[in-house]
Amino acid sequence: MKKRFRPVHIVIAAVNAAAVAGVLILTAVGNSAARSQRYNYAYENWKNGSKDEYSQISCFFSDDAGFDKNEIRGVNAKLMGKLSEAAVNPNGRQKLVPEAYSASLGKATITGETGKHSETEVTAVGGDFFLFRSFDLVSGAFFSDDDLMQDGAVIDRQLAWNIYGTDNIAGKAIYINNVKLYISGVIETPRTDPEERCVGSTPRAYISYYAAGLISGSGGGYDEFDDGMRTVSDFRKVTCYECISPEPVERFTYNAVKKELSERYKDKISIVNNTERFDPKPRIKALKRLDDSVVRKDSIVYPFWENASRMVEFKLSFIYGGRRLLLAIPLITLIWLIIVAYRAFMRKKEGLRRAVGGFVSEKTTELRKKRTDSTEEKKESSEK
Repeated sequence: MKKRFRPVHIVIAAVNAAAVAGVLILTAVGNSAARSQRYNYAYENWKNGSKDEYSQISCFFSDDAGFDKNEIRGVNAKLMGKLSEAAVNPNGRQKLVPEAYSASLGKATITGETGKHSETEVTAVGGDFFLFRSFDLVSGAFFSDDDLMQDGAVIDRQLAWNIYGTDNIAGKAIYINNVKLYISGVIETPRTDPEERCVGSTPRAYISYYAAGLISGSGGGYDEFDDGMRTVSDFRKVTCYECISPEPVERFTYNAVKKELSERYKDKISIVNNTERFDPKPRIKALKRLDDSVVRKDSIVYPFWENASRMVEFKLSFIYGGRRLLLAIPLITLIWLIIVAYRAFMRKKEGLRRAVGGFVSEKTTELRKKRTDSTEEKKESSEK
């Protein structure tokens, strides 16, 4: 007799199908949101298809932490020492641990050669800063610490249009506090919703630490001498330090950096493991301490790219939490089916045992009969 599906079975099947579809949709939405914050994946570009594991770490310091460029050398030395102990050494082709650092200089008025000016948020950057950023170049190129002249500036498209009326202005001059710099490149303004909400309406400019020293004239921009003369030196203050490092064991880089900095800058530092920050497990755990994610309890002023990533983290906590709830539906259904199948087996166990026993007995009898017939045929053949 053909068994009919009851309405409850159809409902259960539909609910499970909807739950699985919901899981797939939330997974796609979560992956898209995480990947939109591209700066967290700089380590993937750096490894360039290598099968070796890498990790990316970001450290953010409060304005009064006192962390500077000199401290970076110490962090790098400690990390290189730990890597050497783990038998990880430079291969000669590229840096073993690329680093970047930056600090906000606040707002300043930038003027072009035409006399047009615009209020701008200026950031001093050093190391491989643009390797870590997901900036899209519109024209020109990024500058680096290896450039002979350190008077380059990277500005966003909004600032370019404000002072020159075009974005094809690589090589043009700009003036900040009467200091002349040259536009190295023009970048696109942020496009993702979290970044647009965090970056604000003020244009952005990125300059070298040397240029920052020229502009600021204080806070580490100059060295004093006994004769009263002053000579320009690099700006030294750092509020954001980032690095990419080989990962011989899980969380190797994060633990090494945390051990070196967390106690010394207690309550004045936030260390982020970019490599795993968007994984489902830490995001679901964050739901248990949601107040820590929402309520700021430190004096650290994060750059816009980090604030955007924190917004995505908050969103992903609910996305992955909802996904886990949906996954519970097919899991509960599977457990229920196993229980139903087990109970059915127990009810029909004796009948199944007899059926199996009869089947085995029948097959055994057939096998014996075949063997007997075969023996008799061989006997008759030998007698002939």
